[in-house]
Amino acid sequence: MAEAYRIVARHPGGPEVFAREEITPPQPGPGEVALRQTAVGVNFIDIYLRTGLYPWPPNEQTNHVLGSEGAGVVEAVGPGVTEFKPGDRVAYGTARGAFASHRVVPAAALVPLPASISDEVAAAIMLKGLTAYYLIHQSHPVQAGETVLVHAAAGGVGQILGPWLKLKGVKAIGTAGGPEKVALLSGLGYAEAVDYRSEDFVARVKEITGGAGVAAVYDSVGKDTILGSAAALKPFGTLVSFGQSSGTPDNFRIAHLAPSGGSVTRPTLFHFASSRDWLLKASAALFEAVGSGAIPARIDSVRPLEEIGAVQTDLAARRTVGATVLKP
Repeated sequence: MAEAYRIVARHPGGPEVFAREEITPPQPGPGEVALRQTAVGVNFIDIYLRTGLYPWPPNEQTNHVLGSEGAGVVEAVGPGVTEFKPGDRVAYGTARGAFASHRVVPAAALVPLPASISDEVAAAIMLKGLTAYYLIHQSHPVQAGETVLVHAAAGGVGQILGPWLKLKGVKAIGTAGGPEKVALLSGLGYAEAVDYRSEDFVARVKEITGGAGVAAVYDSVGKDTILGSAAALKPFGTLVSFGQSSGTPDNFRIAHLAPSGGSVTRPTLFHFASSRDWLLKASAALFEAVGSGAIPARIDSVRPLEEIGAVQTDLAARRTVGATVLKP
């Protein structure tokens, strides 16, 4: 049997809190599946958790295992599990505890992987792809002909949103930091690209839309962009705040929506993925779009799981483009 280990965060703090621990591969309980993981995804939410911005579970105040998405092979199933069997390839996007070579996952959080999707691609797209799905199908259901704004468009979620919006006939304006990232956006389905470091993105949105504004803003940046996002809305537009990579957007007030009469929503993937029917429907749509080539799955870096601290440092500093995958 392959050596089993996990990466734990000893306590909230910087990337130095991570440590490797050898483990015995865990056995599944009722409703659970034991996995040998082959690929693990990297997401900003894990930085929020590591630093303590998001609270840790009461039973894991020390030695917390982070990570929310991964892919692997079923090694054993617990009592009551009928949907999966040993040898099945599976993936998940909302089961915390991914930074490990072997783990157990609730069967309700897993989806079967089709042959068209590799383990590495699955680990790169599950959380980000399912996030993109709810953003444009539930948070603000887009309509062909609309214009929307996507912040951090060169990031993991943004690289999926761009082609998916184009596929739906939506004109997407993307923002990114620096000329290199901006140059990527036209190849990702974005009709217009704005460098938020050197341009006033609100002014550019108004210029692009003839002063009308956008039907929706998908904002994962937070503090640095939230007020401009509200100002960029057309009348009755929707501000979708789904992240805070620049800091918590405490500077936002409901009154900032008064000029547009718009609305704001703060969804999370966990709200949607708690529905098994939604999870299966959304993942099937994601796999079809990626498997057909309509949405490219770009993996820019594959690194050992033990390097998660350095990987998170690069992600927080916005030195990454697209997805990074970790290999146990």
